[in-house]
Amino acid sequence: MIQETCKEFTSGLNQQQQEAVQYNSGPLMILAGAGSGKTRTLVSKVSYLLDSLKMSPFKLLALTFSNKAAREMRERVALTCGVPQGALQVTTFHSFCSRVLRHEADYLGLSKNFSIYDQGESMAIVKTIMGRYGISPKEISPYEILYYIEDLKNKGHYLGKTTSEIDETDPFYGYYTDYEQELHKANAFDFGGLITGTLNLFEKNTSIREAYQRRYEYIMVDEYQDTNRAQFLLLLLLLGEKRNLCVVGDEDQSIYSWRGADIGNILDFEKVFPEVRVLRLEQNYRSSKNIIEAASAVIARNIMRKGKELWTENPIGDSVQVCECGSERDEANFVSEEISSLIQNGESANDMAIFYRANSQSRVIEDALRERKINYRVVGGIKFYDRKEVKDVLSYLRLIVNPKDALSLARVINVPARGLGATSLKKLEKIAVDENCSLWEALVAVVERKDNYAHIRLSAKVYSSLNFFIGLISELRSLSDAGESPFKIFERVIYDSGYWDSLRAAKDYESMARLENIEELGSAIKQNESSSENASLLNFLETIALDNTQIGNEEEEMKPLSQVSLMTVHGSKGLEFPFVFIVGAEENVFPSYKSLEGGETGIEEERRLFYVAMTRAMKKLYLCFARARMLFGQLRFNGPSRFLNEIPSKYYSWKFYKTERFEDNSSDDYSQLDPYSSQESYIIKSSHKQSSSKFKKGEKVNHAVYGAGKVVETDGYGVDEKVLIVFSNGCKKRFLVKFAPLCSLS
Repeated sequence: MIQETCKEFTSGLNQQQQEAVQYNSGPLMILAGAGSGKTRTLVSKVSYLLDSLKMSPFKLLALTFSNKAAREMRERVALTCGVPQGALQVTTFHSFCSRVLRHEADYLGLSKNFSIYDQGESMAIVKTIMGRYGISPKEISPYEILYYIEDLKNKGHYLGKTTSEIDETDPFYGYYTDYEQELHKANAFDFGGLITGTLNLFEKNTSIREAYQRRYEYIMVDEYQDTNRAQFLLLLLLLGEKRNLCVVGDEDQSIYSWRGADIGNILDFEKVFPEVRVLRLEQNYRSSKNIIEAASAVIARNIMRKGKELWTENPIGDSVQVCECGSERDEANFVSEEISSLIQNGESANDMAIFYRANSQSRVIEDALRERKINYRVVGGIKFYDRKEVKDVLSYLRLIVNPKDALSLARVINVPARGLGATSLKKLEKIAVDENCSLWEALVAVVERKDNYAHIRLSAKVYSSLNFFIGLISELRSLSDAGESPFKIFERVIYDSGYWDSLRAAKDYESMARLENIEELGSAIKQNESSSENASLLNFLETIALDNTQIGNEEEEMKPLSQVSLMTVHGSKGLEFPFVFIVGAEENVFPSYKSLEGGETGIEEERRLFYVAMTRAMKKLYLCFARARMLFGQLRFNGPSRFLNEIPSKYYSWKFYKTERFEDNSSDDYSQLDPYSSQESYIIKSSHKQSSSKFKKGEKVNHAVYGAGKVVETDGYGVDEKVLIVFSNGCKKRFLVKFAPLCSLS
């Protein structure tokens, strides 16, 4: 009977998949290559354990990383073997730990109704602690403290745990201690604390740990390459001596180190479990042979891997198309024209996807798609001109053009924060209604303290900030009227308003992405200037307003809507499309310039990311790069990505696409430079030549007030030079060199 049910759950599986389903004696590591039928194998294995081996669903624990993945597996297993979904212990790491802690919270001195704080609430605690010590966010970013805390928890550290790996004399460790104490007083956990809280519980309470070890006879983990150190330690505690653990993952798709994933968990699995059975799922069912072999050639360059050789019985298919474009606009035009051609030939837009390394790259692609009336959706993100930071800066520009624009004024009057709350804004709006004037006129009247508005009380600091705000908008309006270039006005807005510095001070991943989007908006303004004889702010704002409404009516008319998918490469993991376009395959773009700072480890993760992108394609893969790319007013010649050079020529065809010519007013002659002669990035400046900085990165300095420190960042030259200094107490401060009492100690 067992053999018959076994056949039922293994029918249609290849030999390696069948072995993975049937092997259940001790640790098992399934290295599942891209498109190798991993999910089907997992569902079959769970069903086999429950139905064929008659294991109780309460004895089998399956852990994954998203509620969606857990829900889909529960649904498929329930459908396959008839077990009620509610009885299946298929869940996420965090949900499992939350359930354990609800039952055992008393042992940690908490009640069962504890709260779970999100990142915003965690940030509020950090800011409270900083206020307690009189630390300004300009001295130390609260994000730095929060990331320090998250890193400790990703590594499995909890308060009171003895380890030589942590420097408890570090000032940041003191903030961590205060943070944990505040959570405890609030009867709360943050997300990382759910894992470390369970570690604490199991490590300090033998009877509880052994009870959970007896409960679970078999443990499975999906996407094992994405686990962090804390999750690995949790698994060891749950296993006990049984060691019936099955992990499924692919080290070649480990792309989340920036959020704590530790690739060492999968690379060193055999050291921890020397008796492990390793099975490789290497047959790809998704992609053509050309795509698989091209992607395999790229990933083979990595050293940190277990080693798999993907193969497929699918047809050879079309060659990978490498498209060398003159500029990023040429790149966008090529992609949109190719998509248009595919659609005209009967292909569905739903089968097409465009991947980019950073969200900011979507802007020029979106522009080209709108021009050709091609519907699209931004997956896991927001359309470029709908992003908060882009709308903020555009509101500043609209206000400069039209001070009576009440919506734009209301949006930016307190961005960045100037101390004007919602209540005060409502008072201003009431004045505008009562006096039948614009909101701008009401603001000016209040700030100038005219007699009629004496009852509007604002602090001296707020008056000063708003007075500066009014002066800035008025000055930039005069410059705009006098014919100043839109790009120069844009630069004044983002720097003089404090918006740029407020994002840079945050130093979190989201804020860095926002800065990239603002840079891309600057590129859009610069390109508008170069393509218009009478460039102006009004012209630019009108152009994007009309472009953004152009496609809306057609979207309503088309039912059902067929759309091209746009997304970051990170967002593409787990998806597949017949036609895939990867744009920006250039050095410093993909691989990103940040990854280059991480040495070979950073490059290997970027290569894995490139591999993930390539293996999403089923029928046709396009790899595009630009010879010249405008980034924040600078024309950059990055050269093709090193990953393109790692693809054997027999798997691709190369074409050149160029429709436009870049013009540059720089006095420097770069005409002899060959951007393809090395991997360096050449930059043509659109402004004056730069002189040397007074202070260098890494230089030791002394400040008359704050004492000794080290320069960690420099920006600007001459009278505009700014430096970021880390002082001996850990605080950071940024100074304008011409005013700061600084001297070199080097």
